[in-house]
Amino acid sequence: MPAFFRFRIVSHFCFMVLLLSWTFSLFAEELEQLTYNNPQLEVDLGVGLWAWPLPMDYDGDGDMDLLVSCPDKPSNGTYFFENRSDKAEKLPVFEPGVRLGKGYHNTCLSYVDGKPRVLVSGREAVDFKKKGFDKLTALPVDRNVHGSKVRGNQWFYVDYDGDKDHDLIVGVGDWSDYGWDDAYNELGQWTNGPLRGFVYVLKNSGSDKKPKYEKPAKIKIGDRPLEVFGWPSPNFADFDRDGDLDLICGEFLDQLTYFENTGTRSEPRYVAGRRLTSNGQPLQMDLQMIVPSAIDWDKDGDTDLVIGDEDGRVAFMENTGELLGGLPQFLPPRYFRQKAAGVKFGALATPYAFDWDGDGDEDLICGNTAGYIGLIENLDGNTSSPKLSEPSYLQAGGRPIRIQAGSNGSIQGPCEAKWGYTTQTVADWNQDGLPDLLVNSIWGEILWYQNIGTRKEPKLASAQTVNVAWEGATPKPAWNWWNPRGKQLVTQWRTTPVAIDYDQDGLTDLVMLDHEGYIAFFKRIRDGGKLKLLPGQRIFVDESLKPIQLNSKRAGGSGRYKLHVVDWDGDGRLDLLVNSMNADFYRNKKTVDGKVVLKNHGPLSTRKLAGHTSSPCTVDWDRDGVRDLIVGAEDGYLYWMRNPNSKKK
Repeated sequence: MPAFFRFRIVSHFCFMVLLLSWTFSLFAEELEQLTYNNPQLEVDLGVGLWAWPLPMDYDGDGDMDLLVSCPDKPSNGTYFFENRSDKAEKLPVFEPGVRLGKGYHNTCLSYVDGKPRVLVSGREAVDFKKKGFDKLTALPVDRNVHGSKVRGNQWFYVDYDGDKDHDLIVGVGDWSDYGWDDAYNELGQWTNGPLRGFVYVLKNSGSDKKPKYEKPAKIKIGDRPLEVFGWPSPNFADFDRDGDLDLICGEFLDQLTYFENTGTRSEPRYVAGRRLTSNGQPLQMDLQMIVPSAIDWDKDGDTDLVIGDEDGRVAFMENTGELLGGLPQFLPPRYFRQKAAGVKFGALATPYAFDWDGDGDEDLICGNTAGYIGLIENLDGNTSSPKLSEPSYLQAGGRPIRIQAGSNGSIQGPCEAKWGYTTQTVADWNQDGLPDLLVNSIWGEILWYQNIGTRKEPKLASAQTVNVAWEGATPKPAWNWWNPRGKQLVTQWRTTPVAIDYDQDGLTDLVMLDHEGYIAFFKRIRDGGKLKLLPGQRIFVDESLKPIQLNSKRAGGSGRYKLHVVDWDGDGRLDLLVNSMNADFYRNKKTVDGKVVLKNHGPLSTRKLAGHTSSPCTVDWDRDGVRDLIVGAEDGYLYWMRNPNSKKK
């Protein structure tokens, strides 16, 4: 064999060995769910993104347990939360959830002859206590009763007309008038239609043993279809105790609507809906995409509501048994609790590790879909598996921080009113020796929460905008209907503002996506004794020296990138971790003419944590000088992995 070919084969072999070695080093560890490591701790009961509650006595011991179906990644499943209380309690502390099988969107509970039945969009989990939830049996009807652009498709067994057999009720969410995003005019007014939520009945002209379902018909109020704002989650029960079935619906947002039956048990007639209230105020859930399930939870003879929230929590809304002006009265929602297991902060959690309270160990600061920012305190310091506290909301200006879209803050429209999608870092922004918060959100505006307390007792002032010494017009994403205020920094929504002294000159800079989706370096300088932030420079390039644009999409498809700057591989250069199926490693290879050359080596683990997005950060809890990985996942749980370069295996 000619020497040239022998050289090529040997070189190729050496390259493959190096590649395999590198790959092995990346995947030598795997992400595992972070736990509180706090045996006496109680936290809010929760599953991953989206909670479909199924309240029932699952284990047959005479008290009410909770099953909750969760359709998301990575914690898809139907979970059993056991009630082990010794006496009847309205709010027992449940055991941690145990997975029974698959989870699904539109998982709905009905009771037939006192027995729980579970339907999933025209299918049933038959005999689920024995057979589980992995196989569904189709009902003898078309699963699509409405048409196209349907998101909610919620099915129930109900004896609608009192003839002793069970009909089918279907709640439908229709998005055809709403569209999706980018439909605001220059005044911030939504120019598309609303979400629409309709309720259909498919009457059973046969029997329960041999059902024969008629064509679906919309339930009406007068001559118009009964309607709510999407995601109707219809619940039929005799809420006013007059002998017929009334109706309470949820919606895609956070409130509940009562439709009184002024007809009879056999011939229902519904009147215009009224919002449920308590002490004259609307009853609202903390988040949105709510899923109510009607049941006499406390066994006092009236029908309560058990309600799932978008972030995986489940609440009890107690029926007081009173009527006020014919309207059933419920107490405000109280969220169920469980014994602590995996560390969770809402949904789409965005962690950042920092010694917030100045006690010498790293805590976790975390954002989520609801727009909160929470503190998860490290309670016992120097250990790779610290004892952690229940999340508590950080306050600013004396109130819990909560950023929400409201009617026009989300480019995807008013149906996202209660979402905030906070993502943040901690740094000394004004160079006074105290750690502050730098935050982005659903709005895409960078906010600074100044620490006006002390190092050990932080206290945050109300939010201020971050300003840039722009030359000319202040830039913004082209699809934003609103304009920046003065010189404020506005970028793509749901992207991390990484506050870090990137050029090591003693001043805190920003590394983040700019308004067009490129990774940019916003340098900090002193000018006349004042701190100034310079316009972003696209210094981060790929191996062809082309600026890296992480997201070129527009409007609702823009942004969403979570970044973390760290020397991951220990070579002395600052790398970049970017959200992916878990976290992609962009290795800092070199600097060429002021440009930082990054190469994406792909995900750091084989475990998939994201459907929408993930959020990486690093922590050195074992203080070995090597930072380990924490990823906030779509399900709101945090996942931990040791850095393969760690000195402590």
